[in-house]
Amino acid sequence: MITAQEVLNNHQKKEFLEFPARLYKNDKSYIRPLDKDIEHVFDVHKNKFFEHGECKRYLFIDRNGKTVGKVAVFVNHKYLQKQPTGGIGFFDCINDQETADFIFDHCKKWLQERSMEAMDGSINFGERDKFWGVLIEGFSEPLYGMNYNFPYYKDLFENYGFQIYYNQLCFSRKAHAPTSRIFNIMHAKHSKNESFSAKPVTKSNINKFAEDFYIIYNKSWESHGGGKQMSLDDVKKLFNSMKPVMNEHIAWFVYENANPIAMWINIPDLNQWFKYLNGKFGFFDKLKFLYYKATKTNTKFVGLIFGVLPEWQNKGVEGYLIVEAANHFRVATEFIDFEMQWIGDFNPKMLGLAKHLETEVTRKLATYRFLFDRSKEFERHPML
Repeated sequence: MITAQEVLNNHQKKEFLEFPARLYKNDKSYIRPLDKDIEHVFDVHKNKFFEHGECKRYLFIDRNGKTVGKVAVFVNHKYLQKQPTGGIGFFDCINDQETADFIFDHCKKWLQERSMEAMDGSINFGERDKFWGVLIEGFSEPLYGMNYNFPYYKDLFENYGFQIYYNQLCFSRKAHAPTSRIFNIMHAKHSKNESFSAKPVTKSNINKFAEDFYIIYNKSWESHGGGKQMSLDDVKKLFNSMKPVMNEHIAWFVYENANPIAMWINIPDLNQWFKYLNGKFGFFDKLKFLYYKATKTNTKFVGLIFGVLPEWQNKGVEGYLIVEAANHFRVATEFIDFEMQWIGDFNPKMLGLAKHLETEVTRKLATYRFLFDRSKEFERHPML
């Protein structure tokens, strides 16, 4: 006998955070997410997605009073899909199919009551840059903001009837490895153009680079759907929140004259420091973070986003940008490894970029979809 409890009081909120820590206590690769990052998702005053959506979270308790699972279920009306599609996220569960089925059934019923016809999981009630996807390959330490789960989660989803809507691929390479021949050719071509320049992001001029990001991001992703557009205010908040951990050697823009046309935004892998904090980020935890940041060499940086204005795509700008940045951070940083945040398997341009970077797939997550009408033909994410 399992019962569902909506998370309403402080005790339940704490249990929502503590259950995964107990579940993964013997898994050496698990890094507990910061409690504040998770609580932000469910704060109606902080998460803008509540303006056009609804979200509830639940604990699942067995007959002995023990927590055996948790989940968030939500509707985001800007999540534009072929059929009305809700989401489930922050799913954690013991290794028991019956328990997982009970959780999925609960979410299905909740979404059907709100006229949804499908559910995607495990996804976030927010942007796709955090807490998105079910890890199905590459069970090493997760990057900051990346979902991590046991290998059996794949079976829990697929045995229920979820199908892979798209795969999320993460690619890695050694940070100081030579750039590929094709990128060097692109770089040689554009280096002759005096109107071209590449500049690293500087903290002293952070708002200017946020404005440049806003231009490139929204023009490059406006056709993707699924709530990809960002406001300038949100971008500025994002950049300023990144400022304390930003490394000025690894985030770059390309300009034609004064106009931004491409960007490659990277930051150090924050989990290499956050893993010592056990999910906490209060006053003393921040002091601990600063201590570890000063004493623990961070050996990995993460590619958050790569973008080129549509009118400049397929013209070699990406090669110019990558070679300019790589020539600099090879001598200016101590990073050993580079890993790209996930790329959807529906994005051939970015997959091509990863290939030309001479990377290898090091982890794979899946965005699963479950159609409520089981007679309906399942369609994967369309190619871009």
